[in-house]
Amino acid sequence: MCNCFDEILNIRSTSLLGTSICIIVLGIFIYHRSTPMVRANNSELSFLLLVSLKLCFLCSLLFIGRPRLWTCQLRHAAFGISFVLCVSCILVKTMVVLAVFKASKPGGGASLKWFGAVQQRGTVLALTSIQAVICTAWLVSSSPAPHKNTEYHNDKIVYECVVGSTVGFAVLLGYIGLLAILSFLLAFLARNLPDNFNEAKFITFSMLIFCAVWVAFVPAYVNSPGKYADAVEVFAILASSFGLLVALFGPKCYVILLRPERNTKKAIMGRGTTNTSVLQDDLHNVPLVLTENFNTGLHCPELVSIHTTAQQLSPWATPEMDRM
Repeated sequence: MCNCFDEILNIRSTSLLGTSICIIVLGIFIYHRSTPMVRANNSELSFLLLVSLKLCFLCSLLFIGRPRLWTCQLRHAAFGISFVLCVSCILVKTMVVLAVFKASKPGGGASLKWFGAVQQRGTVLALTSIQAVICTAWLVSSSPAPHKNTEYHNDKIVYECVVGSTVGFAVLLGYIGLLAILSFLLAFLARNLPDNFNEAKFITFSMLIFCAVWVAFVPAYVNSPGKYADAVEVFAILASSFGLLVALFGPKCYVILLRPERNTKKAIMGRGTTNTSVLQDDLHNVPLVLTENFNTGLHCPELVSIHTTAQQLSPWATPEMDRM
């Protein structure tokens, strides 16, 4: 009984710790929302990503306590939808980074019309709705339910949640895995974009952690009986959530709180006031300007106009670039 109490206390403490960190980071981002670091990293999707991570931490609490019908049904549905919302935000952020840098090349401005604020919200909603449909079909056809299992121990009855339809659970996990792999591949393709702006490297690292945790989860879950299967799933939920939180928001919070001199447009774009060695890269850093205006909701014609103006500037036209 003491061990069970300790396990419950550890899960609850870890979950609430992760939730508290998400709230603190969200507060930091809201307070510094007008700074270049927050604006250049798509603040709206960052806020939504933090909210989804908070839901991921909280859904682990549903695995605590005596199994009931509603907890058995809700735990997997909440887990699946929360993680798809989280990974969808990461996927859209990666697509926007690629689209903005593609728009900085001649003839690439047309791609931005597919990645406006409305399109970003719509894509996240559509991808999450697919998981909601999968969960609904699973719960209606063969719902998870409490089950008294006597196969593990002859002298004990293990009260556990059975997943109901194994196919439904596999499809739920498979859809999360599909989005995660797609996010990883897109971020990997964008890893060589300019370092000071490039969030794709952090996304690549975070999705690598995420995929590694859930690849290890499948065999461990299948070979774990009773409450140990739930413990493995809770560990995977918390480990992957902390991995995403630290990898995506740790470097940004470090710059915002401890290195404010790097939280400027020039620092993010990789330009110093007297360093002439990077003047030839000014046009390659124009995507930061595009992204800042892009995330504040400007229409595509304005973005294309900015892009066209930037392309007409010579690499030595630094005063004009500084005023942008």
